[in-house]
Amino acid sequence: MSEVPPTHSAKRINVGCGSSPTLGWLNFDNSPSLRLSRLPLLCRLAGLLGLLNARQRDYVQFCRRHQIHWADATRHLPVRSQSLEVLYSSHMLEHLDPTEAVLFLREARRVLMPGGLLRLVVPDVSLWIADYLSHGNLDHFLTRSMFCIPNPRGFRARLAFALTGSRHHLWGYDAKSLCDLLQRQGFVEVQVMPAGNTHIIEPGALNLREREEESLYVEARAPDL
Repeated sequence: MSEVPPTHSAKRINVGCGSSPTLGWLNFDNSPSLRLSRLPLLCRLAGLLGLLNARQRDYVQFCRRHQIHWADATRHLPVRSQSLEVLYSSHMLEHLDPTEAVLFLREARRVLMPGGLLRLVVPDVSLWIADYLSHGNLDHFLTRSMFCIPNPRGFRARLAFALTGSRHHLWGYDAKSLCDLLQRQGFVEVQVMPAGNTHIIEPGALNLREREEESLYVEARAPDL
């Protein structure tokens, strides 16, 4: 995969942007729907066969209208080492298992310049637990946590899964576990941030309150060499 030149606008990237790319930044995602959006004939066939639901069809159209680059952040981000000021990722880390999360954070350290800022946003599991303790409904907890997603049943459902993938959660974090993970991977100045607050200088169009009602915000810096 060719690397994206680190122009001024490319010094800040949004990884796992989904349907929330940041204007003026480089935006990456690994959704199968993103790849499908580049294959109009296959996409049309999938639509005719009823393999795409309304949300997936909307995201395919969204990808066609916006410049989002495909990348697997656990393997390689197509930017040069130590070229980035800021790496932002919102509601992506929980879709990685613990081994993949470490691989992603190693890649984040590779592309961030010394002192570069990492800002992560994840669902705050402590909020789910507090909600569960208030009403005691395990079905509601499991549905909200997205840890348990029914397996696709039938040929058409399995084919749709192969085309578009699953977005269930593979891990969860609270403030202590996420901060500990970042420190173990060599990040420094790890800090939980209130919604709306950041150490990013001139964050521009970045949404500092993304999914505020359910989110934990943590920032950290790549160590100086």
